[in-house]
Amino acid sequence: MIMPVVNQYKIHEQLMEFINTEVLTKTNLDVNEFWQGAIAILKDLTPKNEELLAKRTELQKQMDEFYTTKGSNYTPEEYQSFLKEIGYLVEDEGDFIITPHNIDQEVAEISGPQLVVPVDNARFVLNAANARWGSLYDALYGTDAIPQTTGLKPGKEYNPARGRKVIRYVREFLDEHFPLNHGSHKDVTSYGLYYQHMLAYFTDGTCTGLANPGQFVGYSGDPDSPSEILLKHNGLHVEIVIDRSGVIGKEDMAGINDVNVEAALTSIIDFEDSVAAVDPEDKIGAYKNWLGLINRDLTATFMKGGQSVYRTMNHDMSFIGKDEEEYIVKGTSLLLVRNVGHLMKSSMILDEEGNECFEGMIDGIITGLIGSLDLKARKNSRKGSIYIVKPKMHGPEEVKFACELFSRIEDLLELEDNTIKIGIMDEERRTTVNLKACIREAKDRVFFINTGFLDRTGDEIHTSMQAGAFMTKGDIKTQPWISAYEQWNVDIGLETGFRGRAQIGKGMWAMPDEMAKMVEEKVGHPLAGADTAWVPSPTAASLHALHYHKINVDEIQDTLASREQAELNDILTVPLMSEQDKQALTTDDVERELANNIQGILGYMVRWIDLGIGCSKVPDINDVGLMEDRATLRISSQHIANWLEHKICSPEQVESTMARMAEIVDKQNANTPNYQPMSADLENSIAYQSARELIFDGAIQPSGYTEPVLHAYRLKIKH
Repeated sequence: MIMPVVNQYKIHEQLMEFINTEVLTKTNLDVNEFWQGAIAILKDLTPKNEELLAKRTELQKQMDEFYTTKGSNYTPEEYQSFLKEIGYLVEDEGDFIITPHNIDQEVAEISGPQLVVPVDNARFVLNAANARWGSLYDALYGTDAIPQTTGLKPGKEYNPARGRKVIRYVREFLDEHFPLNHGSHKDVTSYGLYYQHMLAYFTDGTCTGLANPGQFVGYSGDPDSPSEILLKHNGLHVEIVIDRSGVIGKEDMAGINDVNVEAALTSIIDFEDSVAAVDPEDKIGAYKNWLGLINRDLTATFMKGGQSVYRTMNHDMSFIGKDEEEYIVKGTSLLLVRNVGHLMKSSMILDEEGNECFEGMIDGIITGLIGSLDLKARKNSRKGSIYIVKPKMHGPEEVKFACELFSRIEDLLELEDNTIKIGIMDEERRTTVNLKACIREAKDRVFFINTGFLDRTGDEIHTSMQAGAFMTKGDIKTQPWISAYEQWNVDIGLETGFRGRAQIGKGMWAMPDEMAKMVEEKVGHPLAGADTAWVPSPTAASLHALHYHKINVDEIQDTLASREQAELNDILTVPLMSEQDKQALTTDDVERELANNIQGILGYMVRWIDLGIGCSKVPDINDVGLMEDRATLRISSQHIANWLEHKICSPEQVESTMARMAEIVDKQNANTPNYQPMSADLENSIAYQSARELIFDGAIQPSGYTEPVLHAYRLKIKH
């Protein structure tokens, strides 16, 4: 391939063709000036990127030396003093309030679910975009949120008994959050409109209105017999669909055929942890999907239930407002895009010496360029902002660097300052302990902070690899550091003015089939003061939306703002096993922990390496489907590496368990198309050998990241 050259930098021919013909033609930018400007950004900022990575390495070396000398024999005061001395922990420079402008209300004002989806799957990203709205009937009927006991199991044919349970559940939801002046939605025979009020009629001929008439905001159809009624509570819309000829509506006393809830207010279109994009062809395909979303012309055709399905993006929804004016409701999520972090490089662009350029910078330039196509139409962001989530940043210097990159991209694209907003993922230890300083560096463009237990734990283990043996993964979750970390994130967000200006988020629900458990437990996220929390599917978004009707996050944040802040010392307490804990560990305990970790690693990596699937539902050792991505892989591999380092287990135990788990994973994937079994030839299984390297070389992987190993072995398969 003859690669085009700009200022001695070589650009992948297909990337340049795609940008020139499909993107730049929709702008007023000059093609030559764009590429010269893009190369100037890469040339100018690459040395800074390299310096930041070198600082990570140097800090880790100093941490290793400290732990090797001290072990866990130090006081909190000694530890903090050491961290400040080496520049790991920075001084607090005083209070401030963030000042981002043009933030959409889905981010700044309304609390609700956030869906995260891999960009390389057109069907998935369309589902995510359309997950702004979801059928509550479908979400309840098709999951275990309604018990699937005898007589209530869903099947190929509609189960009326289960349907009645679903309808009762939804009517109780309406009674709780949209109560009538008197009576229950369960007993309503019809709905109608009278001037600016919704009326509900009963069998005895009486009628009533809403206890809070202001919750009615719009309708469709005849006022005396509306086809849709739109209600609003805690900023979220709920649509009652009335159709007496519908499958459900014809049997329903009030003719209600469905109840749709506003669900995924925002969706993160992910270029990072959930994708397996390792070369220019992969990345260009991903950029094309992002372009299709921004242009709103992305389509997908697939087979479902034996039939071909054609999917496009939803349109906005139009109702008649109670003042008889048109009332428009967005039909799609506000789309955010997650770039890759600062670590990896890509052959999409090569410098003067033939070296690959940093992928994170290329991502920022290209996704920013594509995002800018919406700034006139404002179909995505009504306020005219581009939202980029930046992962895996270590401390305020790296946040400052990302902001400098975004500022340079704005100049390149001729955008106003701070048009590109930044989401800071609080998932690395140095970012957590310096979160206030990180936010300060981005105070004019920050729109989001969140916590992520898995990556955060992976970095916790790698940072303190030499401190001693870590507890089991189950015990790590119960230690004070994790609850302090989760509280600290909310505390710092509230202290720096996120309320009403930006999102405070919480992590992913990792069990997509366990919706009853999610409905029971994930209410803890809004109760913790989070405006949003991650969900793995549109169905999960619909069910998690119920939590934001139950909990008024604004009121929770008002209460939490005056509480005592989490303790930094708790966050800095490394969750190590005591000598007594080590002695209490049996061989079976060690085997069980290894088996659980290794089965998850192999189950994920065999799909990533062999099939190019970056995120999927992988059965665990108990055949419970878990959403796995690089964050789960990072914690599992680092945990084993730590136990090897401190001789909790032996290399022979790990090898033996890996061979045994390979057979189990092969059986679990027996029906997976194009699957390549590992256990038949472990030595020549590229997926198996990549997992082996990740574990046995885990202590020397940069920050414990899995990307270098994954990319190298995936490229072997592809090329």
